[in-house]
Amino acid sequence: MKQKAFLSGIFLLSALLSACGNSSKPSQANEASQTTETQQTSNTKDNMNTIHLTKAEFLAKVYDYEANPKQWKFQGDKPAIVDFYATWCGPCKALGPVLEDIAQEYAGKVDIYKVDVDQEQELAQAFGIRSVPTLLFIPVSGEPSMAPGAPSRAQLKEIIDTQLLK
Repeated sequence: MKQKAFLSGIFLLSALLSACGNSSKPSQANEASQTTETQQTSNTKDNMNTIHLTKAEFLAKVYDYEANPKQWKFQGDKPAIVDFYATWCGPCKALGPVLEDIAQEYAGKVDIYKVDVDQEQELAQAFGIRSVPTLLFIPVSGEPSMAPGAPSRAQLKEIIDTQLLK
């Protein structure tokens, strides 16, 4: 009898703890996540190194695939990199500061754009984005190339120097 009451007490205690833990932890995690996202958005807007694009801005600044669906026609006047990313993606978060540094280092020579695939699903679908991060490297003339994953700073610099600024 005592064992049954003891097990019932443990069951009740674990149920209460798990219910409290589950309800409080996500909200704390969400608050931390929202704070981090707000700081990242604020930093990006203040630095203005990378440029966040909507679909309409992408069509105007990079490539209007609706007007020219069969032929690549770059709208920009200097090479560009487009980072297709998601706010929840760990490798995307790690790549963000690297792209900020690269954008600052190559300011005036290369444009660095960012497209949030969750906010711009139609744009991500148009480019067949299946994993994030995925980078689109765009020379001023010629065809662009796409690479999934998060390259290192050194790899990005090599690609920019040998493929985009050649």
